[in-house]
Amino acid sequence: MELGGGIIYISLEVLIAVGCCLGNVLVIWAVWRSGALNQTTFCLIVSLAMADFLVGTVAIPLAVVVDVHMKMPFHSCLFISCVLIVPLQASVLTLLAIAVDRCLRVCIPIRYSSTVTKKRSWIVAAVCWILASVLGFLPMFGWYNHDTLAHYNSTSIDCQFVAVIPASYLVHFIYECCFLPPLAVMITLYGYIFFKMRRLSRGRACMAAKTGAYNHKEHKLARSLVLVLALFVVCWLPLHLIQAITFYNQNIHVPSIALYFAILLSHGNSMVNPIVYAFKIPKIKQEYRKIWRRVIGREHQTDINASASNTLDSHDGRIHRKTSPGVNVIILT
Repeated sequence: MELGGGIIYISLEVLIAVGCCLGNVLVIWAVWRSGALNQTTFCLIVSLAMADFLVGTVAIPLAVVVDVHMKMPFHSCLFISCVLIVPLQASVLTLLAIAVDRCLRVCIPIRYSSTVTKKRSWIVAAVCWILASVLGFLPMFGWYNHDTLAHYNSTSIDCQFVAVIPASYLVHFIYECCFLPPLAVMITLYGYIFFKMRRLSRGRACMAAKTGAYNHKEHKLARSLVLVLALFVVCWLPLHLIQAITFYNQNIHVPSIALYFAILLSHGNSMVNPIVYAFKIPKIKQEYRKIWRRVIGREHQTDINASASNTLDSHDGRIHRKTSPGVNVIILT
């Protein structure tokens, strides 16, 4: 990429990184303050927010390092490139766990509370991260570009993602095995969830108002999570398609601007999720409002204190105290 384009790309990455960090810290804080961590689904939402937070704090800075072609040992470059893959895998697996959780909520509503506990949800989240790390670091165990080492005839290389990570790993393993199958399962599960909920709502036309409100809340949460999944697919699919197209037909040349746009889009997904939570998930939305009111309240109190201070300053440090009609006593400070 040319110098001007590189500066624009890095600037956009920095903006996305800041948005990822601030937004997802706010999500984790809001879920914690609202007490929603007692609900199993929100444990997984926090895990997803942690993956998005790591994109901003770790993945994007390392992606910029890789983009500037910094000279470093081959295996250091390989390690950095593997780290970039882990948050993606953690997000896919966590989204799959959320879909399974929602499906169980609909399929076994009576036994759900005893089957899906808070402890088990955290165990599932931990397993997702462990498995994501194993999948992401597979190239470290030999599935890397051996030709790069032979080409440089040295242990130090100009670090590039495509120079150390083979296209076969990205396409055959990450895309075709770790992205498409979980995506197909999630689409099937959410399709079944909405079919089941619609069927239940029709069969309980005379249900109590309280039960109806509860089912409406569950339906709204499911729609919000489907939106999160849809945005994930929209943001990540272009990059996967570019990698697959260039792998299966090497005669096709993808413009660098398209590739960098796809990379930015994939990173941007981690920034938009907190916005979705803010508008679509009531518990998080309410806590956002409380946080905002608290901040505004402090600013208002600061303005009042500043106004009082300015009033004293305007009297040259003197406080006027009225003791009787028409008589002022001036106290010097």
